[in-house]
Amino acid sequence: MQGQARLMRHEVLPFFASLAALAVAALALDAVLHVFDLLWIGRWLGIPGTLLIIGSTVYSLRKRKVIALSQPARLLRWHEGLAWAGSLLVLVHAGVHFNAILGWLAVWAMLVNVASGLTGKFLLARARRRMDAARLTLRERGLGEAELAERMYWDSMTFDAVKHWRAVHVPITLAFTVLALAHIVAIVLFWGWN
Repeated sequence: MQGQARLMRHEVLPFFASLAALAVAALALDAVLHVFDLLWIGRWLGIPGTLLIIGSTVYSLRKRKVIALSQPARLLRWHEGLAWAGSLLVLVHAGVHFNAILGWLAVWAMLVNVASGLTGKFLLARARRRMDAARLTLRERGLGEAELAERMYWDSMTFDAVKHWRAVHVPITLAFTVLALAHIVAIVLFWGWN
């Protein structure tokens, strides 16, 4: 029972709190815009939101060795923060358009992408903590490196499998990217430029 409470406290609640914080912040910002009759600002928040999300991809570029900028751990924190802030602005932007089907599809894909990213973040952290704790326990029992490696084999395999959650996250990101680009192109083509 204690393990379940710990799981809820350390894994499940922070995951849902992250999503809830995004929703509450979006609703609060949207409410402020409504109260002060500044809805026109919400219409333009999609641009900085999109730019923040694009900026968050620097981490992915570094991870794939396309660029050699900064340190991956620092870029991961920036990736999470920029993606969250960009998603917040895009959600507020989406709140003023109730008839844009393509835009709403992009928003839903973005939300699934955010949930996928948070899932990976919490799954990897949990798997790493469990593996480190098991390794420490086995070392305290006096196991040698060869026996430790043998005992940790399946844990290591499981951790490696969890690290491949990106195989799900990347296609979701691509779907979001395609829908967002289609929305942007449609806006550019059909905007009343006069």
